[in-house]
Amino acid sequence: MASKQKRKLEDLSVDEFLLSGFDADGDDSDEEEVVQQNGKRKNTASSEEISKKKGKASEHKEQLARLQAKDPEFYQFLKDNDQQLLNFDDTDSSEEDEEEEKYHTLPSELEEARSDEEEQESAAKQKKSESIPVTEKMIAEWKAALRAEPSQRLFREVTQAFKGAVATTKGDSAEQCRYAVSDSAVFNALVLFCIRDIPVALQRILDLKSLEKEDQKKLILPSSSKRWQKNMLDIKMYLSGLIQLLSSLTQSTVIAAVLRHIHQMVPYYLCLTKQCRILLKHLVKQWSTGEETVRVLAFLSISKVCRHKQDAYLTTILKQMYIAYVQNCKFTSPNSLPLISFMQRTLTEMYAMDSQVSYQHGFIYIRQLAIHLRNAMTMKKKETYQSVYNWQYVHCLGLWCRVLSTLHPSEVLEPLIYPLCQVILGCIKLVPIARYYPLRLHCVRALTLLSASTGTFVPVLPFLLEILQQEDFNKKPGRMSVKPINFDVILKLSKANLQEKAFKDGLIEQIYDLMLEYFNTQACTIGFPELALPTIIQAAWEQRAREEGTPLTKYYSQWKKLREKEIQMEISGKERMMDLNLPEINRKMVAEKKKDKKEFKGLFESDSDDDGADPVLKIKEKAGQGGSEEDDDELEDLSDLSGDDDDDDDAGDEDGEEDSDDDEKPSGSKGKGPKKLSNVNLQEIAEGDEDIVEDLELSDQD
Repeated sequence: MASKQKRKLEDLSVDEFLLSGFDADGDDSDEEEVVQQNGKRKNTASSEEISKKKGKASEHKEQLARLQAKDPEFYQFLKDNDQQLLNFDDTDSSEEDEEEEKYHTLPSELEEARSDEEEQESAAKQKKSESIPVTEKMIAEWKAALRAEPSQRLFREVTQAFKGAVATTKGDSAEQCRYAVSDSAVFNALVLFCIRDIPVALQRILDLKSLEKEDQKKLILPSSSKRWQKNMLDIKMYLSGLIQLLSSLTQSTVIAAVLRHIHQMVPYYLCLTKQCRILLKHLVKQWSTGEETVRVLAFLSISKVCRHKQDAYLTTILKQMYIAYVQNCKFTSPNSLPLISFMQRTLTEMYAMDSQVSYQHGFIYIRQLAIHLRNAMTMKKKETYQSVYNWQYVHCLGLWCRVLSTLHPSEVLEPLIYPLCQVILGCIKLVPIARYYPLRLHCVRALTLLSASTGTFVPVLPFLLEILQQEDFNKKPGRMSVKPINFDVILKLSKANLQEKAFKDGLIEQIYDLMLEYFNTQACTIGFPELALPTIIQAAWEQRAREEGTPLTKYYSQWKKLREKEIQMEISGKERMMDLNLPEINRKMVAEKKKDKKEFKGLFESDSDDDGADPVLKIKEKAGQGGSEEDDDELEDLSDLSGDDDDDDDAGDEDGEEDSDDDEKPSGSKGKGPKKLSNVNLQEIAEGDEDIVEDLELSDQD
């Protein structure tokens, strides 16, 4: 029995040993089990396989059940002393299953490798097979059904088709849509159908008679409808498609049509915060970069959103609009200047919605301008000067002057007037040279606007009178210019501009316009005489220049004379006679005629009574006639005075009469004895100098 029992124990497993019991009474049963093991190995093997397949928890539970049946006392002992052993989780968690999960099992068949192109083609074919092409007939059916009786299902179909149409504008092939739009005519028809019919259909679907009450400005949001939750996903999809469509369009007329539709859909955007924020970003972009009509429509939508959701969006939208304003006023031209002015006025309207928020923004941005000016004044470098003397800085000063002028009187914004004036005055004094006169004029114009609207005295005239002291406007310009200088779109003049006549003319015009504008603002103040007197004294040079004649008046008078001559020539037809090449007589000038008379005085007797008698001619006459002794005495006397006569001839024709009187006096004098001359001397005097043969030109004056 011992060997049998020993063999029995060796063959038994631990579980069988625990289940076999500990009494000798169980020998028979043990023998029977051993016999069964030896006789039926196949059955035991199959039972072991089954037990392996079972989980440990289920196997342990069966062992406890058998223990309770065979040894109830021991089971009761375990129940009393080791309750945890009996109460356990009976879920199956076998280790073999965990090991199988750890390791990868190879598939029975291997898939064939495909290239990326084949995968894309297969995906495209699958998408085409799934997407339904939209036709014009479908759009007509949707339009008729939506106008007759709109429903949630029909609106979803239209929304899916609109989503597919918008996806084509972006070229988004990865996004799968139920409907596909490939034809441009179908695309235009679908978008036009949505813009015209969707707002009315949504009102009927949500059972909203009117979004706004007639007597109240408060807007009724669509989210107050009982059917909002059912249709919210479709509405959200449609609104997102509108934003995507707006960002992809380039033609201004189409953008304007979409913006009008968005303005109608603003109440729906107010119910969806995320879509509303995205919409505002795109609207600000259109407000700052679009064409005139697009800018106006975008601003209307922005204003409508901020009026009804002021607490949620006003601060953010003011910051975005100010940054967009600064970015888009970097360059100024005659075409862009009206758009910059539009942005100034509309941004001022936005700041007028809440003065508290406007003060916060104004304080921050004016402080930034003051910091730039301080850096330029302390560092004195070209880069720091350029950070102040640019269009963005000047337009920002103009914006805040307009804001404070428009919102006055305001106790909240009034403390910003003084620092803003100081910043502008510091900007004028930074580089006070002639090349930056246009910038000075812009600053003076902004200060004049601020002073007129707020009633604050700002000393503007000294900066204008300083220009009159520094520039010499009577100086002849170095060069002539064809075009006038437009001071509204320039900040800095070149060296060539400073030498042009158009610079001085335009500067004078600008100075007098600003003076008159400023005097108009101060005309009703008690200190007006003290303001006007220095200006009158400084401008007194204009009156003297007017009396002496300015370059402009001289030019006009010369031009008028030339014009009159041209008119006379046209009337007389002198130009036509000149074309005939007729002979002309060239006459000498008066000065040349007098010179000829002096040269030939010794040859011919003057016909005029005023001229004195030539003594040489008298001598020739006397010699030819064989005169008496008295005549000889006169010739002697005249020969002595011949040198004096030459001097008198140089003195001019006016002294001719005096010379003749002096010549006659010595002839009649008895106290002085005549000096006798020899016949040879008389002959030499009579012959005179050698005659020079010249061509004579007889004048027809006498």
